[in-house]
Amino acid sequence: MSLTKPAGPCILFTSAGRRVELLRSFRRAYEGLGLQSNIVALDVDPLAPALEMADEPCLVPRGDDDQFLPHLIDICERKLVTMIFPLIDPDILVLARHEREIQATGARIASVPFRAAVVTCDKWQTKSMFERLGVPAPETWLPSTLDPASAPYPLFVKSRQGSASQHAYKVETERELRFFLDYVPDPIVQEFLPGPEITLDVICGLDGEVLSVVGRKRIDIRCGEVCKGITIRDPELIDICVKIAHYLPAKGPICVQCILKNGRPYFTEVNARFGGGFPLALAAGADAPRWLIAAAAGIEVDVPPLGTFQEGLYLTRFDESYFLSGDDYGQMERHRL
Repeated sequence: MSLTKPAGPCILFTSAGRRVELLRSFRRAYEGLGLQSNIVALDVDPLAPALEMADEPCLVPRGDDDQFLPHLIDICERKLVTMIFPLIDPDILVLARHEREIQATGARIASVPFRAAVVTCDKWQTKSMFERLGVPAPETWLPSTLDPASAPYPLFVKSRQGSASQHAYKVETERELRFFLDYVPDPIVQEFLPGPEITLDVICGLDGEVLSVVGRKRIDIRCGEVCKGITIRDPELIDICVKIAHYLPAKGPICVQCILKNGRPYFTEVNARFGGGFPLALAAGADAPRWLIAAAAGIEVDVPPLGTFQEGLYLTRFDESYFLSGDDYGQMERHRL
């Protein structure tokens, strides 16, 4: 009798980068479902460590390159990709813009539609969305509407299209504000909120149903990604995230961020992808890899009621290394398309 596991549905990650933990969790989910793993990971860099977790690593042009889409379509057709997960913000807009061509291959994008991608990838439009939904957000200005001489310092300057905490600066004086308004590309200005900062990992099924919302307080970050954190439970935050997810509508993972001021949350961002700290939500019970692979494979699995997760679970992270010989590196380069 053959002991070979049936092949699982093929899933694809764009810009896999350093997301080793995430891809590893999907490999474990395949195994737990009795399926062979079937992961395609894309990146521009042959030394991107998450490529080591893929069954099929592919080196492709950047998402903003004209050749990216033809390569993606070719991969989807050859590998029979069923789900695509963008892992960096710029890819969200690229994939959403070409959703029709991508879906024609049989693949579905686990993110948000183009209309919502335009909003979530622009922090000014995100703030306007929060206002429409009645979701509290920090006071926000475009540079043309703010007088540096009379501004209510301290303030926070960031790029409308920034991600991973790039181009984000606290300013305390008129001189600093004028400098960073000139330095930061396409800036907006927000009132400075002292924190703490709360991130909520929201998992939606591909039918749009909200399966899980796990809150986590960021204790420490590095390069824009949490390296120490703790899960928290707040019914108000969960309800707001459900409202946001349904409005977009999200199909797959999204990451919602808010900052507390005097104990009240003010929402700042929505990232239509897995957050960098998702492994904490996973460890607390949000088994998105299992749920999403099972759905793609037509396997019924139990999903706990919304709000069911381990509260007070801490995360602390460390670096891990992979080592490639010259031959290994050459082998990886042969995956360049």
